[in-house]
Amino acid sequence: MILANASTLIGRTLRSLCRLTSRLTSDRGGNVVMIFALVMPALVMITLGGIDLNRITTVKARVQDALDAATLAAARSSYTDPNDLKTVALVALKANLRNASIEPIADSDVKIVLTENQVVVADMRVQVKTLVANIVLPPYGKLMDDTLPVSVHSEVNRSSRNIEVALALDITGSMDNCSRNCPAVSKIAALKAAAYELVDIVVQKQQSPYYSKISLVPYSMGVNVGDYADTVRGPLRSASRPVTAATWLTGSVKTISDISRASTAVVTASGHGFVRGDRVVIWKSDRMTSLNGVAFTVGAVDTNKFELTGVNSRNFNQFSGSSYVAKCARTDCSVTITVAQHGLSTEGDAAYLTNMGGLEQLNGIGFAVKAISGNTVTLGLDGSGSRLASAPKGGAAYTSGGQLACGVDGCTVRDFINKLGTWTRQNASTCVSERTGAADFSDAKPIDSSTYVGRNYPDAGNSCPSVAIVPLTSSKKTITDEIDKLVAAGSTAGQIGLAWAWYMVSPNFGVWSGQSVPAQNDTSKTLKAVVLMTDGEFNTPYFRGVIASDAGAGSGGDDTHINQPATNGSSFYQSFELCKKIRDSGVIIYTVGFDIPAAANLTGDIDSAGELMQRCASGTARAFQARNSTDLTAAFREIGRDITRLRISR
Repeated sequence: MILANASTLIGRTLRSLCRLTSRLTSDRGGNVVMIFALVMPALVMITLGGIDLNRITTVKARVQDALDAATLAAARSSYTDPNDLKTVALVALKANLRNASIEPIADSDVKIVLTENQVVVADMRVQVKTLVANIVLPPYGKLMDDTLPVSVHSEVNRSSRNIEVALALDITGSMDNCSRNCPAVSKIAALKAAAYELVDIVVQKQQSPYYSKISLVPYSMGVNVGDYADTVRGPLRSASRPVTAATWLTGSVKTISDISRASTAVVTASGHGFVRGDRVVIWKSDRMTSLNGVAFTVGAVDTNKFELTGVNSRNFNQFSGSSYVAKCARTDCSVTITVAQHGLSTEGDAAYLTNMGGLEQLNGIGFAVKAISGNTVTLGLDGSGSRLASAPKGGAAYTSGGQLACGVDGCTVRDFINKLGTWTRQNASTCVSERTGAADFSDAKPIDSSTYVGRNYPDAGNSCPSVAIVPLTSSKKTITDEIDKLVAAGSTAGQIGLAWAWYMVSPNFGVWSGQSVPAQNDTSKTLKAVVLMTDGEFNTPYFRGVIASDAGAGSGGDDTHINQPATNGSSFYQSFELCKKIRDSGVIIYTVGFDIPAAANLTGDIDSAGELMQRCASGTARAFQARNSTDLTAAFREIGRDITRLRISR
């Protein structure tokens, strides 16, 4: 194709020169003809030489990259003899210059030495094939011959630095879509291809005397930490706590034989004994389920009937079967239990009771925590809803037994009141959420409840990623095998992915072992980098292990969000706070926005992925925008090269 284009350009140029020559030869002045004859060779060479000049520039850039990589490979080796260094360098050179438009490399074309200051210095001279100069009519073309010489130079300080890189890769549901070159390749497939290339560039075969390692942090609604879960978020407890006392109702339980469908509901319960103003609760109403577990005020009464003040039952289902009613011991009809070391909180927690003696109707029902005083907990009926419909008759007074099921943050299950006000139970996973408290935006070692990272209780529709983190390793296969398993699903908790990328290269985190232990933070000895990639908006902050009520669109339904705002603020706010801390620790941050809008502004609060990617990176040159799979691969390739080049002196 290049030769065809060059021939076309040459033909057009020569035809134009011929027409110009014809016009000039008809000029009787003579001087013009002589001048033209003298300058025509130069004009031809200048015009056509531009083709070769552009080509040579392109080839030189590739040769320079290849020599840089070869010099780095030689510097990583333990050799000091020039011949041994050259042997290592030639292997890398020939691999990187395969199919390049240059003449075959001879050993004599490459010179490499190790200086007294432990700097590996390499020089190379290659011959680049020309496309134009060698086909210009003699004798002018032969002045430039068929090739042109290109010289490149590279130096690597052997005593420079190791490399530790952490990849925080977005594997959320939107990554299952196509990029702008759709339907050629899905985003997740494009990410895999780009990540393979970066790993191949960064991780070198020779790991002595200086190593190059990489780690993997796939993230979506959280980060799966696999076998490290108990260490970093603390072990989970499943044991329930015994109930030693409980108060809910007073008097006796009455059986309801009918509830009218009227503008004011009338309840028929023989000999109920209630008076106007009493507070009562109904349960096990099979058809009129909206009445179950709600505190009502008694209105007009007679011996066997009473009204439910403010309740219009015209549109209710027809009453059938039987249900039960009793007077509440408290005006709000809340339940008071005594449980030592219950572990409950008044914020966002719910209680789940089992094996209650005397109050069997409370077994298996969720309650909102309303107040706590020592070992005494007040539980509201809010959120229990129709669950009382299937409860047994039970009684009005507690007799014995009972367990407060472990359903708080830190247990194997999490009971909470969701954003819709109903009771929800979700199971723990090996995923984690954000840190809170004094260690919120730090890389401190997780050793106790004040430094543990957050637990994660996902719902079935937004589950924990199947691929877990991979700590630092020099094994390309270990990383690429896990990259190959990535599956796109879930919402976007980018702040968690970013935090864990930092933990991977932080010596302070103190969790990793063996070859995965990061070096100390000394930029003169070890280059540490984090690569944060995303294709969308960060929308998943947490409150005590559950997605918060103020999470963004696309983070799941209101029935799976706890009715509490995010502890640490929005995902964007958290991410930017982490960005600043990571950069301050000496870690370089690269960001890649995949098919996302560019930053709308670069000041004030961050509320878009484009703004975060631009402002989080360690300088604008390290913030990449990729519109399609080709751009994504190019971005990851450039990041890999930049990381490698950071050890090259000049």
